[in-house]
Amino acid sequence: MTDEVGALRAEIAELRDELARVTDIARRADDRGAIENLFNRYMYYHNAFQDERIIPLWVKRGTPGIRARYTNAGVYTDYDSVIRYHQGRPTPVGKLILHYTTTPVIEVAADGETAKGVWIMAGNESGLTDPEVAARQPSYMFSPKEVQGKKVWAHWVWCKYAVDFLRQDGEWKIWKFRCYELLRAPFEENWISFAEKNQEAFALDLMYFGDDGEPMFMPPADEPVPSEYHPYSPSTRQTLDPEPPLAHATFTDTFK
Repeated sequence: MTDEVGALRAEIAELRDELARVTDIARRADDRGAIENLFNRYMYYHNAFQDERIIPLWVKRGTPGIRARYTNAGVYTDYDSVIRYHQGRPTPVGKLILHYTTTPVIEVAADGETAKGVWIMAGNESGLTDPEVAARQPSYMFSPKEVQGKKVWAHWVWCKYAVDFLRQDGEWKIWKFRCYELLRAPFEENWISFAEKNQEAFALDLMYFGDDGEPMFMPPADEPVPSEYHPYSPSTRQTLDPEPPLAHATFTDTFK
């Protein structure tokens, strides 16, 4: 009888351990799905110029460590400066943006409090620009012909995103956001020759093109970038940047 009780206790202990492992796997899978849905909502809203709906996807005001970086022009580390990117974004007539993300690598920290994810984005950006506005911009940004009396800009664009997420009040939120533009090219030109003459653009604080194609600029950055990142150039070799996240116990700041 004693042997049977001992065996039963051992079996119960083994089942408890297995249940804990399965519960952990299920929790991480559920977290991963929630994080992927969160970032996909970000992209759907951004493509539809519904940036005000993106604001609740971010961590709340006062959260330490909030950060956003888009170019080499600077880093945003204050809630208001981060959120300003999503406020008052215009919806110009004739403008089309279609950014779609692929190839996610998402790792939830073992403590369940944070997560890291990287994505590759491919898509297009296009719109119409008043000729007077276009005259103040490089001519190689535009297509040869006009539509409705306006200059046309129609670009293929590829980027990478690296995002840190924080579990806040039981929900996953965007915490740290990094965009790496990889390359772009007008519809009529290949990306190699375009990259040769567009290298300086990533250092500018251009945010997007508004009504009549008027350039809209980022607010002043809170901090300089810790190191510069440069999009594709025909004169450089490719690097692995950002590094896809690996399994980890707690948060480590890797997407600076």
